[in-house]
Amino acid sequence: MNSKRNYYLLIGMGFGFAFLYIPIILLMLFSFNEAKTTTTWSGFSLRWYRVLLENHMIITAALISFRIAVVTATVATIIGTLAGLALARFRKFRGKTFFSGLMIAPMVMPEVITGLSLLLFFVALEELIGWPDGRGITTITLGHITFCITFVAVIIQSRLRGMDESLEEAAMDLGGRPVWVLFSITLPLIAPAMISGWLLSFTLSLDDVILASFTSGPASTTLPLVVFSKVKLGVSPDINALATIIIGIVTVGVCVMGWLMNKKEKAYQRDVQMAIAANE
Repeated sequence: MNSKRNYYLLIGMGFGFAFLYIPIILLMLFSFNEAKTTTTWSGFSLRWYRVLLENHMIITAALISFRIAVVTATVATIIGTLAGLALARFRKFRGKTFFSGLMIAPMVMPEVITGLSLLLFFVALEELIGWPDGRGITTITLGHITFCITFVAVIIQSRLRGMDESLEEAAMDLGGRPVWVLFSITLPLIAPAMISGWLLSFTLSLDDVILASFTSGPASTTLPLVVFSKVKLGVSPDINALATIIIGIVTVGVCVMGWLMNKKEKAYQRDVQMAIAANE
């Protein structure tokens, strides 16, 4: 009975993975197609990669998107880590419920509402103090940071709640100051969660269309907006080439980060076992 149930689970899992990944594999395959159509295979060629590299609009939009994503992920990770520490380590403080609600709001609120609110806020701010001077890279970055902070905070908070607080308490009992304990004990232990939050924020920023459409200006079109406008007229092979390059970059980045996180986790487990053995 169990073997039969496992058999059906494997079939269901196979269909699920096929539904997710076969379209991506076909997209990557047809990026090497010589023909202009994306449905008929006529031979292997790197023609569309050359066309893509000669498309200055896409290259410029890609550089803007990557720059925004890096800044967004870095700032959101710093602020989200501090917010997660406050929610997980400070048990009770005035306004904690309100603060927690503010952190969760961007996650559950429709992006259209968030984007419209940010647009109205930036317009009102420009009328009051003259900044920002129109919509552009700065407003897109601020909007993405606002949206991504909540995801980082949730990841950090979950990691801290599952972490043994006795390590921090032992460090303070041995004379460590709170700031030293934070940078020497707490942050190294939650580093995998911080890396995960950074990667998630980078992906969300790079992939965003709705917030960017509300907060972008004429000279700050991001890559998703360019792709979305081109797809309306039909998918061209150079878009397949672009998607293949992005998939390759993301795959390599995830594999490297996964290897680093796994290596750090093994070192942490080894240190814990050595500490237990020394105490015994």
